[in-house]
Amino acid sequence: MSPEVWAMVVAGVAALAAGLVLARDRFVAARGIGKVIVLGPVFEAVALAVFSAEHFTAASDLAPIVPKWLPYPMFWTYFFGTALLAAAISFIIWRCVRWSGLLLALFFLLVVTTISLPNLPGHVHDRFGWILTVRETGFACGAMVLAGSVWPRGNWFGTALVRVGRTVLAPIFVFYAIEHFLFPKNVPGVPLEKLILAGFPAPTLLSYVIGIILLLAGFGLLFRKSVSISAAVSGTVLLLLTVSFYLPIFLMETRSPMAAVEGMNYVGDTLLFAATALLAGFDDHKRLEEISR
Repeated sequence: MSPEVWAMVVAGVAALAAGLVLARDRFVAARGIGKVIVLGPVFEAVALAVFSAEHFTAASDLAPIVPKWLPYPMFWTYFFGTALLAAAISFIIWRCVRWSGLLLALFFLLVVTTISLPNLPGHVHDRFGWILTVRETGFACGAMVLAGSVWPRGNWFGTALVRVGRTVLAPIFVFYAIEHFLFPKNVPGVPLEKLILAGFPAPTLLSYVIGIILLLAGFGLLFRKSVSISAAVSGTVLLLLTVSFYLPIFLMETRSPMAAVEGMNYVGDTLLFAATALLAGFDDHKRLEEISR
C-alpha cells in the first residue's frame, strides 16, 4: 500500500482504539440501544481521522478541489486536515464537543456552499451530483445534532440545532432509500457510482434491504418516540455494512495504490454515514438517560 493509504489506516485504527477506551464509562452508563448510540462520536472520530490523514498525505491531489477564488489552496488543504483532526480528538477525549461539533457542521456546510452547490448547475441531470451534495449536508446534520445534544438542557440554540439537524437528515435518508430501490446495482449505503462487484451474492436484495432500513429510519427520525430506535438500527446496519462489505473490498484492492485509496475512501464515507445515523439519536439517548436517573 502507498504511504497515503497506510496513514489513513493507522489514523483510523488509532482513533478507534483510543475512542473505545475513553468512551468506556459512557458506554457502561448507557442502557439498551443507548449503548450503540453513545459510540456514535467514536465512529465519527475514526472517519474524521482517516480523512484528516488523507489531507496531510495527499494534499497535492486534494488542493485542486479548493475553490479557485481562494488563494493558497495547499494552505487550505492542510488547514482543513488539521480541523478534521482537531474535531476527531475532541470527540475522542470528550472535551469542547459542543464547539467542535458546531464547527464541524460549519465545515461540511462550507463544502456544500463553496464546492458542491457551485458545481451542481453543470451536473443538474447527474444524480451523483445531488447524492454528493446531500451527503455533505447529512454529515453536517449529524454534527449539528451532536453539538445541540451537549448544550445545556433547555437552551434554545442547542434545541434548534437538534431539531434542524434531525429534520434535514430525515429526507436525506428517504432520498438515499429511493436511490437504492431505483439503482440496486450501485454500492449500498451512500449510493455512489461504484457498482457492486460481480459475483457478490444477492446484490439487489442487499440494496433493497438497506433501502428499506433507510426509508423507515428517515420517517422514524421525524417522531420523538421512534428517534432512538431509528438511529440505532440504521447506524448499526451501516456499521455492519462498512465492516462486512466495504472493508473486504478495500483489502482486495490493496495491490493497486489508486484502487486502495478509493477503497479506503468508501470505508470512511460509509463509516461517517453510520456515525451520522447514530448521532441523530444522541440527544434522545441523553434525555432518556436523564429520565432514568
